[in-house]
Amino acid sequence: MQSLRFISSDSHIFEPPDLWTSRLPSEFQDRSPRIVREDNTDWWMCDGYKMTSAIFGAGAGRRFERPGQFGLEEQFENVRLGGYIPDERIKDMDLDGVDAEVIYPTAGFRAMDFVRESDLLQAICSAYNDWLAEFCAHYPDRLMGMAMVCLDNIEWGIGELKRCHKNGLVGAMIPTTPPAEAPYSKPDYDPFWAVAQDLATPIAFHVGTVRPSPTQKIMNVGDAGPPSRCVTDASVRTTLGHMIFGRVFERFPGLTVGSVEFENGWVPHFLEQIDYDYTQRTTRPAWPKFQSPDMLPSDFFRRNVFVSFQEGQIGIILRSRIGVETLTWGSDYPHVESTFPKSREILTGLLADCSEEEKAKIVGGNAARVYGLD
Repeated sequence: MQSLRFISSDSHIFEPPDLWTSRLPSEFQDRSPRIVREDNTDWWMCDGYKMTSAIFGAGAGRRFERPGQFGLEEQFENVRLGGYIPDERIKDMDLDGVDAEVIYPTAGFRAMDFVRESDLLQAICSAYNDWLAEFCAHYPDRLMGMAMVCLDNIEWGIGELKRCHKNGLVGAMIPTTPPAEAPYSKPDYDPFWAVAQDLATPIAFHVGTVRPSPTQKIMNVGDAGPPSRCVTDASVRTTLGHMIFGRVFERFPGLTVGSVEFENGWVPHFLEQIDYDYTQRTTRPAWPKFQSPDMLPSDFFRRNVFVSFQEGQIGIILRSRIGVETLTWGSDYPHVESTFPKSREILTGLLADCSEEEKAKIVGGNAARVYGLD
């Protein structure tokens, strides 16, 4: 394992306090995301909602040092410098034995849940994307940024995707859960999928990204209990089901999308279920028939979808059911549940029964292919 190239397909930054207050247009300044201290905790807040706390920038490694002995209480001064300073980031990557990282936001992706006004969210996305491109440009061979793109206005989303691609970002994150009235199976999104396919830009569905309908209740971070956290993969299964059965991948065979931080144990059952439903259940008027008669729903999944996991043992055991080429590992640095600074140690145990070829693909080869890092 020591000679393999380790690429984290899911790492994060922790945004510096002035990211949005210094970059948003004047009309949004009074509503820009900002850090507010309350009850000895620094919260990223926007429009009166608590999006996330500083623990998600300061907590890396604590679960190994003090298992179960931490909560949301934390201050920004304790955030790891690697969360927002490129030189310090590289030091932590070297400490963890990680050669390259694909980087997602922390407070930023929560804005997709909490900010209902499209113009404000678009401004938040653009400002973040500019900052991230600057951050990654310090070490372009090791830091790979994922843009944050809102699709409330699909034409805006297309323009932002093109702009971010030109600025060197390697892909884009869109909400895993779109508004209920606008699933990704709708043909309205086809121009966006077409551009992503033409640019060979992977599109990611990251855990915790929900674009609410106008009447949907918004919950502060920490309000959701264990039951909802334990079934988070339901959202990405629903979205992928819409895309597969909506024949999105048939229309756009070169489109690549990813499930990020939903682990991997759900995938074997999902693949078995979508094939069974397609071949064995009574056909209903709304059910599709693929134009490619030799393709099953699971074939589209294996061709067009990648799965980023952290410590998902079930998916590794059943990797032949999933397809080894589909699996990409991520450290989730600097979040409290990350594998930092024991990533190599954890992966060595997790992949002990894999062949050397499988190990090479899972720890870095698949991510290199998906994100064009070869």
